[in-house]
Amino acid sequence: MLMNLYLFCFVLFITSLIITYIVMRWAISRSVLDLPNERSSHSTPTPRGGGIAIAITWFLTIIYLFFRRELDAQLFWALLCGIPIFAIGLIDDIITISPKVRFVVQIVSAAIAVFLLGGLKSIDIGYRTLSVPYLFSLIAIIGVVWFTNLFNFLDGIDGYISSEVIFIGFAIFFLFGDLAPAFLAIITAGFLVWNWQPAKIFMGDVGSTLLGFTIGVFAIYYQNTGESSIFIWLMLTSLFWFDATLTLCRRWRNGEKLSQAHRKHVYQRIVQAGFSHQKTVVYGIMINFFILLLVIIAIKYPKLLLVMLLVNVMVLYYIVRLVDKRFQFK
Repeated sequence: MLMNLYLFCFVLFITSLIITYIVMRWAISRSVLDLPNERSSHSTPTPRGGGIAIAITWFLTIIYLFFRRELDAQLFWALLCGIPIFAIGLIDDIITISPKVRFVVQIVSAAIAVFLLGGLKSIDIGYRTLSVPYLFSLIAIIGVVWFTNLFNFLDGIDGYISSEVIFIGFAIFFLFGDLAPAFLAIITAGFLVWNWQPAKIFMGDVGSTLLGFTIGVFAIYYQNTGESSIFIWLMLTSLFWFDATLTLCRRWRNGEKLSQAHRKHVYQRIVQAGFSHQKTVVYGIMINFFILLLVIIAIKYPKLLLVMLLVNVMVLYYIVRLVDKRFQFK
């Protein structure tokens, strides 16, 4: 049984690796390239749309697991709501479409996914469980849409998104033994081979938005089943949502047009301060392992869950202030 699992993981990795290469050659032949501009963190035209490989391998994987009855039906159908996210991201990678159209598709997909999951009935805060189903379900829809977009916002340097998803997937497997997030991590690792600095292909909206959506669905599902608090997921993903949320708030406070592209996220300013993409990603991984330690403490001592989340946020804010001194938020 264990050998079969190892073989399955190997097949997922190789499949993602090969499809990414095929997509890369296709993107080059069709001139589907990400051209450098003043807001880019790269200097040469690079194929984009590599997330197609992640999407194809991922959807084939969950279909296979579903028909083998190794994936809960509720989770399966909710994850399939990522198909419109994948489709609109693919179209946007090839021909730019209106942000409003993308946003509508994201809201509808998130709403259907949350509905299929039975809403978000309650939230475990460690020392007690809160239950306000309708309010929590609305927050869940907003949360999934936000995750869909923030993963796209944070896809700006080589290997960053991929490394985060790999960390989250394996962390959940390590903490709770759940295989589906680990399979997503392995599939993403196949893509990372081509996306590590210097990247030979970019993920594109087709991959980053799907990954953000999928992580959001996982968080709600595992909260509903009681396997893990949604706050555990917030901690494990905090490197991303804290950067995206704080940057958005600071830009809003400055009166900037929020839909306009920029290079003000913390990870982008670290690169602008002179650090390589590779070194920045490694720093991110190191921070994630510290956060994982806080998560382990929160799981072992549930009453400290909110305290650990607060420590998590305070540490990230301290890191932001350090980056501000090195490369100022203008």
